[in-house]
Amino acid sequence: MVIFEVLFYALTVIVGIQIIFYGFIFGKFAVIKQKTVSNSNQPVSVIICAKNEAENLKKNLPSILSQSYPAFEVVLINDSSSDKTLEVMEAFRNDNEHIKIVNVKPVEKFWGNKKYALTLGIKATKYNTLLFTDADCKATSKHWIHEMSARLDSEKSIILGYGPYHKIKGSLLNLLIRFETFMTAVQYFSYTTIGLPYMGVGRNLAYKKELFFEANGFVSHMNIKSGDDDLFVNQMSTKKNTTICISKSSFTESIPKKTFKSWCLQKRRHISSASHYKLKHKILLSLFYCSQFLFWVLAIALLVLLYRWEVVLGLVLLRFIVQYTTLYYASAKLDEKSLIIYTPFLELLLIIVQFFIFIQNLSSKPKLWK
Repeated sequence: MVIFEVLFYALTVIVGIQIIFYGFIFGKFAVIKQKTVSNSNQPVSVIICAKNEAENLKKNLPSILSQSYPAFEVVLINDSSSDKTLEVMEAFRNDNEHIKIVNVKPVEKFWGNKKYALTLGIKATKYNTLLFTDADCKATSKHWIHEMSARLDSEKSIILGYGPYHKIKGSLLNLLIRFETFMTAVQYFSYTTIGLPYMGVGRNLAYKKELFFEANGFVSHMNIKSGDDDLFVNQMSTKKNTTICISKSSFTESIPKKTFKSWCLQKRRHISSASHYKLKHKILLSLFYCSQFLFWVLAIALLVLLYRWEVVLGLVLLRFIVQYTTLYYASAKLDEKSLIIYTPFLELLLIIVQFFIFIQNLSSKPKLWK
């Protein structure tokens, strides 16, 4: 039948697109060897914005304060917390001279807007090198500050780092969260590697304060509640001024959501900012997602119908071989090898979840920061 023939050739094109993504775009990142950096002693301002994060600060802030680095300050931003966040910050400050506290009072115009709180915190810093993480993150080594800041130089103004989530054995949700985080990182690291940086994550991100003021802060997207990290990077990153840091000593580790509902709400906020990316980035990201979606739909349909099944099976296997090879080497760089065996299942599940999140975002806006 003609319709089967159309579906078959459509699958052939889709597999070709997927091979371009996995074999060439993501493949370049998978085989990259990042150069070691020389010692850097440029002073650094670490910025942590917290809203109702008292317990997380108690657990994670020591990993920041114990960094093996000669000159740094930690700017703690209390974003109108209703718990004991401010008291915890003050207790840490009493014992550590590195800490500066910015206590943000509620302002009706900027209610629920993390960007307002971050702006006040950035203005309070005394150093030009800004390194961001979250209250629910911990540095995985004492060399986090060094690894991230050393790559900032006269040419590079933005450094994109990796912030994986803590592993929880026996949890399907945890596998899905970690896989989504890994695949997102593979994409933004890969696009940066080929000269098309488009986003970073606030769990592990560094840039120069002068770049923040050059952008006029978050003004161009202050009305968008999410995107203090990715929209800023999307606005200001270029092929020349942005690079990545994938040293395992540069990672931060975050506490994952414990329920599917809370994770979906988090992803709704994250995905909502993507609609404000530059057009070229939206086209590439949409093409990758659509080609993934269509690959599964067409492959399953043609195999069930047994239409030229030998060729269809060959195309499917070719795509999986290229995908597995690339993701295996990428996972070795990002210390996520344990995810690879589950790739087909997690990929299909993630595609379904992202589809419903996209539909839900069309009908209602996601909740604000905290």
